[in-house]
Amino acid sequence: MPLVAHTDLPTYQRLRAEGHAVLSPERAASQDIRALHIGLLNMMPDAALSATERQFFRLISSSNTISQFYMHPFTLPEIERADHAQAHIDRYYEPLETILATGLDALIISGANVTHANLSEEIFWDPLIKVIDWAEQNVTSTLCSCLTTHAVMQFRYGIQRRGLNEKMWGVFAHRVDDRSHPLVSDINSRFDVPHSRFNEISPTQFREAGLQVLVEGEVPGVQLAVSPDGFRMVFFQGHPEYDRISLMKEYKREVGLYINKLRETFPPFPENYFDSHCQALLNEYRILVEEAMVRNQAVPQFPEQHLVERLENTWHDSGEAIVGNWIGTVYQLTHSDRKKPFMDTIDPNNPLASLDSRHQ
Repeated sequence: MPLVAHTDLPTYQRLRAEGHAVLSPERAASQDIRALHIGLLNMMPDAALSATERQFFRLISSSNTISQFYMHPFTLPEIERADHAQAHIDRYYEPLETILATGLDALIISGANVTHANLSEEIFWDPLIKVIDWAEQNVTSTLCSCLTTHAVMQFRYGIQRRGLNEKMWGVFAHRVDDRSHPLVSDINSRFDVPHSRFNEISPTQFREAGLQVLVEGEVPGVQLAVSPDGFRMVFFQGHPEYDRISLMKEYKREVGLYINKLRETFPPFPENYFDSHCQALLNEYRILVEEAMVRNQAVPQFPEQHLVERLENTWHDSGEAIVGNWIGTVYQLTHSDRKKPFMDTIDPNNPLASLDSRHQ
């Protein structure tokens, strides 16, 4: 959140020149401080529905300990759900109609499971477009996660994602490309982010579409980019919201697919995630599994508890910092009426320029 330059201390001018948010006392006095209302469009499958809630709620909560946030989870009714998941949604989620009527300051859209090579054939395609169209007119900023990034790039910018030769899976190093942007202001110039996907949109594709790439890595490519206006659409290809055990759970599911003959090969390790001790333990487990399958015997239990104690999270702090910067920028731009995306003095086509002018 911004500092208030209530004296002529030179440090304020120095911080302002470095890109930090520093308000004049007059500007601070005119701000209408209130809680922010943040939506979560959760399109994840039933098994990951609650975990996705927790991950994004936790990331929002830990990013700022001063502001108050009302979280508004909702989903698309077109996505089929099992009875237990639908009961959870009916009890705890808000209807889409309520979200559209009451408004949001910011919106997060999760990924989703896909069953078609072309995303336009997915059941969520048309309703997702409607939500994005509404958000572009009514929400200060929308953060798209992984699959949603690929979908929006396709229907808004005409960019088709490309299939990878093998799954991009693990924890990868990234660098900040443009430290002048408020989303990456004052964060580490290099940091880790988990990725888990079979497709990508390349840095060249993002830039040719007119988007600004803020964070990328040599191996995983783009992690963070923004729409041409600089802020209204924020795109993640990785998963800074992941828990420490998320990739382990995913690896466990892949092992289960192998055991049930739903994949041909035993899964490789996520890159840069399991240490040598964990890898040795899992290699031993693989031998036991394959022997049991050959003998048509029950397979041994996955050694989850022995792995958990050794897993490390090297990405949460950087993810928290970026989300904190995102929320802080929304806070300074959004209208006091949450049905309106911006304060009256701000140009929606160039909101960051207006923001910079008010840091004087």
